[in-house]
Amino acid sequence: MHSDPESVRKSIRLYLTIGVSLLVFTAVTVAANRFHFVVPIAIAVALVIAIIKGSMVASVFMHLNNEQRWIYGALVLTVFFFIVLMCLPLFTTLDTIGTPIQAISAEHAGGH
Repeated sequence: MHSDPESVRKSIRLYLTIGVSLLVFTAVTVAANRFHFVVPIAIAVALVIAIIKGSMVASVFMHLNNEQRWIYGALVLTVFFFIVLMCLPLFTTLDTIGTPIQAISAEHAGGH
């Protein structure tokens, strides 16, 4: 970080811009809540807004926009494993796709 006046002004301008952007996206979040989307669309909209806000915070306030490439590699790896963990419940139900519901119920009833 440089301490010359122009650099400080530029940093303050960037922080204020990101702060205002976060306020705008918070208002967008509240406005999106008023539309009463169906659940899958509401989740998608909420995740998109959260990803945008999170990336702004991480890149500017956590100073990741000035970091080396290995930090981005760690971030990509984290996102990959987050997606895997979010898909685990789906993977546990994939083995029952195509199986009639009565057969699944009979298997569980027979086991007790």
